[in-house]
Amino acid sequence: MRRNLPRRWACLILGGALLMPYMMAGVLVAGLWRGVSSELLMPIQVGVFVAVLPVVAVTGLFLPVRALEVNAAQGLLGARVETPPRQARRSWQERRRTAAWFTLHLAVGGVVSGFTLAVVPFTGFTLALPFIGKPMPVLGLTAEPGWPALLWAAAGVGALVLLVAGAAGAGALLAALAPPLLGPTPAERLAAAEEHARTLAERNRLARELHDSVGHALSVVTLQAAAAGRVLDRDPATARTALAAIEQSARAALEDLDHVLGVLREDAREDRRKNARENGREDAGEDGRESHREGSEEGRRAPQATLADLGALVAGSGAEVRQDVGDLSGVPAVVSREAYRILQEALTNAIRHGGGTVRLAAAVQGDDLRLEVSNPGGRRGGGCGRGGGRGVAGMRERVRLLRGDLRAGPDEDGWTVSVRLPLRPSP
Repeated sequence: MRRNLPRRWACLILGGALLMPYMMAGVLVAGLWRGVSSELLMPIQVGVFVAVLPVVAVTGLFLPVRALEVNAAQGLLGARVETPPRQARRSWQERRRTAAWFTLHLAVGGVVSGFTLAVVPFTGFTLALPFIGKPMPVLGLTAEPGWPALLWAAAGVGALVLLVAGAAGAGALLAALAPPLLGPTPAERLAAAEEHARTLAERNRLARELHDSVGHALSVVTLQAAAAGRVLDRDPATARTALAAIEQSARAALEDLDHVLGVLREDAREDRRKNARENGREDAGEDGRESHREGSEEGRRAPQATLADLGALVAGSGAEVRQDVGDLSGVPAVVSREAYRILQEALTNAIRHGGGTVRLAAAVQGDDLRLEVSNPGGRRGGGCGRGGGRGVAGMRERVRLLRGDLRAGPDEDGWTVSVRLPLRPSP
């Protein structure tokens, strides 16, 4: 309490300073209304003080004082005020809370400031009375030398103690009321929760993208490296083709990884800026601006592979694939992207766990997109679901988001992944 008292007192003085223009205008209006001259720097008048508080409340509804008051509450009062999210438009609920705090701050600050201006000189004057040695007028009375002067000095010290206690109590009151009045409103908390949910959904999507892309690339690299090792001496041309496929797959995986890391760096930078705002400082500097530029540039390089890239996916896999692909030009873009990732994951699992020729089919049937990937070897322990990975689970999440159906398991052909995706999924 003693450590925070000077800063809290400064916050109260700030409130009194902000109240001063209202008081000066009120004194001027009162003087014009009564038809007499007014002293603008006179002591606070109770009537004018009470009259200007509604004006303070009305201006608090419209003036952009919330940021100033939040900084004052955090920096001077030491209150833990959760930084409200930035909104395009101010809600009336937030306006009413801000106006209530603004009025309370100026009212309490005006009272404490007025008593500070009165009590501190009064205490200094009464402490000097025992040393003056002659009668002096004090508050309309006469302070005689001797014991009466000492009593006046004690009264001055007591008034100062009461002022300190009052300032401490007023500061504690404002510090307690700052979080509920200046913190986020329920609507702002809901908007922040929705934004957080969207962020988590985006990160989950990026995790699926990274799992599918890098997992496929590693499977292709493993397969091609094994093939290149077997034919390196007797068929250098085939080995070079395998090495080129490895380079292409690794480069594609690196680009996807670079994209995801760029987005995560941008998210981390935003988190640092939010924490800095909550602590009353801004995250500045060339490093921060450079990180923002890099994150923004990399964030725009989102992988947008679709079913149009299916031929390149199969060609770069290094596996023997028998394709049965129909006309997919009419597939909506969002379905096409998710279908590409599903086929990529199914093909990855077929290469990793199966053996022999993989059969891949994709065609539009009515209002649905049908996908199927099958490979022999599933019954012998080489199915897509083996290994404890996230392959089938990731495909199932994508299919569920598009309101489709997925079946993955062993059959007479070995292991088959069969998917139905509505071209226009209903909510």
